[in-house]
Amino acid sequence: MAAPMSGESSWFVALSLGVSFIKCLLINAYHSTDFEVHRNWLALTHSLPVSQWYYEATSEWTLDYPPLFAWFEYGLSYIARYFDKEMLVVKNLNYASSATVLFQRLSVIVTDLVFIYAVKECCKCLREEKGKDQLGKPSFILATLLLWNFGLLIVDHIHFQYNGFLFGVLLLSVARHFQGRHLEGALLFSILLNLKHIYLYIAPAYGIFLLRCFCLTQSNADGSVRWKSFSLFRLVALGSIVLFTFAVSFGPFIVMGQLPQVLSRLFPFKRGLCHAYWAPNFWALYNIADKALSILGVKLKLLDFNKLPKASMTGGLVQEFQHSVLPSVSPLMTLICTLVSILPALFSMWRRPSGARGFLRCIVICALGSFMFGWHVHEKAILMAILPLRQVLLFFKILLAVESKEDARTFLILSTAGHYSLFPLLFTVQELPIKILLMLLFTIFSFTSLKKLFGKSGTLVNSVEAAYLLGLFPLDLICEFIYPLTSWQHTLPFIPLLLTSVYCALGVLYSFIRLYLSVLTTPNSTSKAKAQ
Repeated sequence: MAAPMSGESSWFVALSLGVSFIKCLLINAYHSTDFEVHRNWLALTHSLPVSQWYYEATSEWTLDYPPLFAWFEYGLSYIARYFDKEMLVVKNLNYASSATVLFQRLSVIVTDLVFIYAVKECCKCLREEKGKDQLGKPSFILATLLLWNFGLLIVDHIHFQYNGFLFGVLLLSVARHFQGRHLEGALLFSILLNLKHIYLYIAPAYGIFLLRCFCLTQSNADGSVRWKSFSLFRLVALGSIVLFTFAVSFGPFIVMGQLPQVLSRLFPFKRGLCHAYWAPNFWALYNIADKALSILGVKLKLLDFNKLPKASMTGGLVQEFQHSVLPSVSPLMTLICTLVSILPALFSMWRRPSGARGFLRCIVICALGSFMFGWHVHEKAILMAILPLRQVLLFFKILLAVESKEDARTFLILSTAGHYSLFPLLFTVQELPIKILLMLLFTIFSFTSLKKLFGKSGTLVNSVEAAYLLGLFPLDLICEFIYPLTSWQHTLPFIPLLLTSVYCALGVLYSFIRLYLSVLTTPNSTSKAKAQ
């Protein structure tokens, strides 16, 4: 289904070098506690035997990623010792010498080469229009939107994480499926799950896609399942890949009898429904509704203020809490809600597969469903939906132009609201102009480039949607400039976070509903798009 990326690749090299230069300029920028998290993981994997990795608790930032990522940190630690050996001492909490900062920043920049390579592979899968200006080609737009992604720049290269490297593995896996190299794609995704378990969010989409479009080699004329085409050999091959990867990752800990301890670190349900900063999801709206009802109940004398639970949800703590009026939410309830939110999309892909485009859409649905209804979701998880949705826009653009325009509309709302929701991660004055400038540049390019591709027959967003997006300007003005000057900043410091979370949650929920409707109403395109 894929055509090679046409034209010279010099523009791709220029984009890659340009964004790498920007990353180098951010080396001395603010970094969050995640910087210390990864320094501590470097130290404990380097200094302690494997049997102690998931028990070590000198730092509050204990190891809570799967074993393959721990080995990744272990490998980095042997390079880190040439920069500053003191960073590898477990007891050196909050150690951040200039050499330590330089090494950790460079480790993110260098491992982003995986992401750059994956983006190039994805661009090769796009169908290009001959004779079209290079700046208007889907491959150039996709590469720019991915390589210069605002969220990855501020989360990885200011806040500090390794999302680019991990998303690189994900995108490379997706590209391999588009290229018909399904076993390689499955291996890459299995490795990804053992690097960061948050990608379990999209595992159902992978499972259904591989069963439907790889293990079942053919469909009937109407797109329904042809059970006689089932390949047991392919199923066994897939199962062997998954089992082998997990055996390599978890095997040593199973042998040592430490599997329960590892799992308790990976799934710490006692952390509570929401993160200290509410992710812009359904539970943010649920929480604010509970707050509003409790205030109304007290004013109407229907509730006793002294009997209400303490306001722990807005106190910046990561812990369990009870809602005041609405029913409190358990981990089991969030699991049920998540499954209910993704099952229709999975069923739709099973009943009516739409090839690579349907696979990508299902990935986005699973990512958004888990983001909207999951337990203790981090705001950064929104990137898992935004990045694949860009590819949905551009794959099969020529064949499915009308639907792609609707996808572009959804993407612009989700991307803008989702990216703005990351603003509170950078709260220092020095980084304020950086995040505003990068956000503006990225958003302007997103609108202008997608308008050029899909908006020739009219605007991409309607007046209500435009008003919502423009509302981010006064919201930012209030949260960043006006509110800090008021006396409420000392008594109610959580208000800007609450406003940002709730406002962005409206846009993310709206995008989720729009995308879901498009998945459930898209005509069968199996004959055109099925990935073989």
